[in-house]
Amino acid sequence: MTQAELRLCSLLLQEHFGEIVEKVGNSLLRTGPRPLRLLAGDTGLLPDQVKKALCVLIQHNLVRYEVQPRGSVEYEARSERILRILRYPRYIYTAKTLYGDPGELLVEELLLHGHLSMSCAVARVADRLTETMEDGKTMDYSEVSSTFVRLADTHFIQRCPMVPEIPRGAKAPPPPAPALAIAEKDMYVVPRLSLAGKGKRRHSCDEEEEGEHKAKRQKQEGGTSETPPDDGIYWQVNLERFHQHFRDQALVSAVASRMDQTSSEVVRTMLRMSEVTTASGASHTQPLSSNEIFRSLPAGYNIGKQVLDQYLALLADDPLEFVGKSGDSGGGTYTVSILWGELGVTWRPGASRAPPSPFQRPSLIPLLLHRFGSRCARIFRLLLRKKHLEQKQVEDFAMIPAKEAKDMLYRMLSENLVSLQEIPKTPDHAPSRTFYLYTVNVMAAARMLLHRCYKSVANLMERRQHEMRENKRLLEKSQRVEAILASMQATGAEAAQLHEVEEMITGPERQQLETLKRNVNKIDASENQVDETIFVLESFIESTMKRP
Repeated sequence: MTQAELRLCSLLLQEHFGEIVEKVGNSLLRTGPRPLRLLAGDTGLLPDQVKKALCVLIQHNLVRYEVQPRGSVEYEARSERILRILRYPRYIYTAKTLYGDPGELLVEELLLHGHLSMSCAVARVADRLTETMEDGKTMDYSEVSSTFVRLADTHFIQRCPMVPEIPRGAKAPPPPAPALAIAEKDMYVVPRLSLAGKGKRRHSCDEEEEGEHKAKRQKQEGGTSETPPDDGIYWQVNLERFHQHFRDQALVSAVASRMDQTSSEVVRTMLRMSEVTTASGASHTQPLSSNEIFRSLPAGYNIGKQVLDQYLALLADDPLEFVGKSGDSGGGTYTVSILWGELGVTWRPGASRAPPSPFQRPSLIPLLLHRFGSRCARIFRLLLRKKHLEQKQVEDFAMIPAKEAKDMLYRMLSENLVSLQEIPKTPDHAPSRTFYLYTVNVMAAARMLLHRCYKSVANLMERRQHEMRENKRLLEKSQRVEAILASMQATGAEAAQLHEVEEMITGPERQQLETLKRNVNKIDASENQVDETIFVLESFIESTMKRP
């Protein structure tokens, strides 16, 4: 794990869970798997504090545990899962785009709590939606629960592993830590619940205190609340399914930019038909016949079967091979090449030409232009196309003077964007009898760019924290004024009184707040943009390592 990743993980844990959880998580990230005793000694925290921090991290799937042969339990941080916290806003926005407000809030609640039961998640979302509605209107549980079922059917949420049931006659002692497991066929099965009810609005402070006293009295008297029907069945967000959706969207956009909108809609239909049946690590979707694709096309696309076959043939014959065809009986079957279409790097024997590297994508070339200039970007593209070139060949092909070409190549060499390969003519490796060829080490360059992206996000987060610290007193004052205004509006105060309270914040202070808000919004937008590049680079590295 690099220092940039460690720093970013620590900042994410501190921002979302606080200092104690950040200390425990940082210790596990630095030292690897450790038992509770060593973890408490390393962090300097009380054992109870470490236990509570571990409970929080396990609840959010940020730490895994394993029982050792001698009976001790070791805890290990999941750095890749911690880094996914950066992508939470994108998950929530995608759920809103696909399933509306109920889907957005369901995914948000599951990410916020780690995992929840269906009945609890539906009740929380219904209450939140009711709060935003006009007086007299409420959100019915059935509507939220139908959205929950749709999320499970499309695999955007999944059931958490459970503790296996112990037979009644078994006398073996319980293990130090439970081994959680769930069958694959049960991961997306929604329990049949009759959730009847409507969302509730928040009560006033007096009613809340009265409700708390009543609950305490019931607990003291030995009364127990009614157990929900799905007690013990918890759900979590399936992050891999969201990543599959992002990849599919990138593939559809690539087809639309290379060909036309109708071709992209054909590919979108094929991806939608196999989105649940295709495994997350598969290189191709499930085979589909042209008749199946034709029946599943959206109603708005009035194209005939013959036109569809022509589009499928064009997609299959394209040099980039977004779509593959196998067999000719019955018109053949078609698959979408997932890794190929997403990253443009999965070259297969038989392809008409080598595919372009992801560094030719418009999203990454500007980085080279910004850091090294247009001439360096020209040399980089040339090396990607020609694979290996001597310095003299680079000068000739790029039409750049020898001194400038040498300086640019050495600059990119020092940044690990290009590498130098020696090919000796004789066994003694004499410099005068050795070819020195420049080439692009794509994996090394991808890792270097990924490292810079992690560093950039960490810098952005620290900058946002600095802005908030510098304006802490002003923010607290603004929050107090907003709370006073809200309470006065609830009691029906006059406009003059409200205006008097608003004037507690002066003109320069309002201008300072607007500047702070604008800066924080820019930082948040920059984080999301960098995360999109991180997703492309991580996907490229992962698919390249999986490729035979």
